[in-house]
Amino acid sequence: MRSLPNLFLIGPMGAGKSTIGRLLAAELQREFLDSDHQIEARCGANIPWIFDVEGEQGFRDRETAMIDELTQRSDIVMATGGGAIMREVNRQLLRERGTVVYLATTVEQQIRRTSRDRNRPLLQTANPEQVLRDLFAVRDPLYRATADIVVRTDRRGPRSVVNDILRRVSHLTEPLGESVSLSHQR
Repeated sequence: MRSLPNLFLIGPMGAGKSTIGRLLAAELQREFLDSDHQIEARCGANIPWIFDVEGEQGFRDRETAMIDELTQRSDIVMATGGGAIMREVNRQLLRERGTVVYLATTVEQQIRRTSRDRNRPLLQTANPEQVLRDLFAVRDPLYRATADIVVRTDRRGPRSVVNDILRRVSHLTEPLGESVSLSHQR
């Protein structure tokens, strides 16, 4: 599977982008990058601090620059932050430079996975569930429009999701003649 394009994971917070991305990269023997972690490493500060000091706009500017830089690499698996798809330039960079996988999950699953995480600035509110529902309403259509593949992650183990992604991506990249000849051999 070395001939696969770069794989970019998008989806809401709590969908499993980092966990699944690490497993996927290990399976493909590729480098795994998390755009949020790369921003933190470059800034020497965590995302909540960047939000506090620079506001969401400042963070999104850094995010766009990081996505542009990282998507120019080869043979990578990259997880993006949940809001990366809010900017058209980011959606375009992801679509043009690799295969985009939307890790879809329910708001209920997001709540379970993020309830104790204090490193998510948008959820530091009195009603994080409503925030997640509002974000889903705005972002889900953008995730779907950007993605080459949509994979559900709720009530599934990470290994199952990785296997599903590998199977579906390989179908996208197979030459038509190969898939036809394989189906005749059965």
